[in-house]
Amino acid sequence: MQLSIKPKKRLLTRMFLTSLSIIALVGFGLAWMVNTLHAQNSYNEETAQLIAEIPQVAAELREHDLIPDTSAWLEENNKQERYVMASCDSSFKQVWTSSLAVDRGLFDICERFDAIRNGVPPYYLNMADKRAYFAYLLSVDIASVHYNLLVLKDAEKIEQEASKFAKRTYIRLALVLTLALLLLISAAYWGMQPLARMRSELQAIIKGKTKSLSAGYPVELEGVTQALNQLLLQSSSQQQRYQNAMNDLAHSLKTRLAAVHAITDDATLDRQAICERIMDQVSQMDLLVKYQLKRAMLGRKGLKQVRTPVKPLIDQLSQMLFKVYQDKKVRFVANIPEALAFPGDQGDLMELCGNLMENAFRLCISEVQVNASMDKNSFELLVEDDGPGVEDNLKQKIIERGVRADTQSPGQGIGLAVCNEIVNSYGGTLTIEDSMLEGACFRINIPLN
Repeated sequence: MQLSIKPKKRLLTRMFLTSLSIIALVGFGLAWMVNTLHAQNSYNEETAQLIAEIPQVAAELREHDLIPDTSAWLEENNKQERYVMASCDSSFKQVWTSSLAVDRGLFDICERFDAIRNGVPPYYLNMADKRAYFAYLLSVDIASVHYNLLVLKDAEKIEQEASKFAKRTYIRLALVLTLALLLLISAAYWGMQPLARMRSELQAIIKGKTKSLSAGYPVELEGVTQALNQLLLQSSSQQQRYQNAMNDLAHSLKTRLAAVHAITDDATLDRQAICERIMDQVSQMDLLVKYQLKRAMLGRKGLKQVRTPVKPLIDQLSQMLFKVYQDKKVRFVANIPEALAFPGDQGDLMELCGNLMENAFRLCISEVQVNASMDKNSFELLVEDDGPGVEDNLKQKIIERGVRADTQSPGQGIGLAVCNEIVNSYGGTLTIEDSMLEGACFRINIPLN
């Protein structure tokens, strides 16, 4: 068996990799510029060092007979180049001035440099000839006397070179920052892509195109997506409960309303009896409404700690159904012990018996029978009729919502589904069998433990 390990997606990994790329880019860019500056400074320092060592180099060349003893070569290569220079003693008093400096009237070079020499180089001087200079300090010992030689160079040319260097530096820096900005934009897009995907899927859920968020989100968002999916599932379940409760309520009230119509049409009853029986039906409707609202809020959950007497409820329901189906002259038999109690809520028992007995009265030919018993282990309720019965291939299907065995009479096909849900909430079973009355037998078995 081949083991494949697929790494989980992480937002932190994305942000880390992108940030690391940015840091590396900026670091290498700065290193590039620093190295360039270092190379230039090293070149300048080495050049200055070689210039300072020219006498030693010339002596070594003369020692190896590479330079003639005569000074003719000096005269041939002598160039008349004048410098702005001044020599200062140890206290920076000017003791000598070059001819070019004299021509320009620069007699206070040492004094001006002494004022700024404790600063950070390069040293910048504004002199009396209205020109700007960079000052370079060379320390020399002549005849055991220490001198400070100041060489001034026109700042304009050096500033132009510095400006060109700064321009190139800023261009390089702009290039580095542009690349860093592109990486930051990429990081923002890459990092926020799962959130954009989540938004798109949530919009699809709102439009009804899907019911939950898909998998494959980064680890940091897995908890959020799971919580949202649980919330969506809970909301869907609650909505389904409300819808089922309303359907169940409508189904339950239908029989009571039919009983009210039958009572009002009964010519054998006086006005007071009609009012009493109608109020009895209204009271049952009120109990049904409260029961279904409770089920909608809490869901199906049987409470076996409650005990509900069975016989009074069966008698009450049978009297109502006699009024509804008075034209059929149904013979009703109830074999129920007086002390028998249903191990559950009164509303649940009313729903069970009401739906099963209403179906039996509606589909029977002339007889309906209800039997109930209980032993140490279980409670059992049987509702039988002598009607056409239920085909074998439909016995399991008709307990699903919307499926009806009898398509000739009106109905929503939810009565048996409601009974099955209630029985399941108590951990019991609802089975459909053939009755001894040659019709259908609905058997409910609820364990007591």
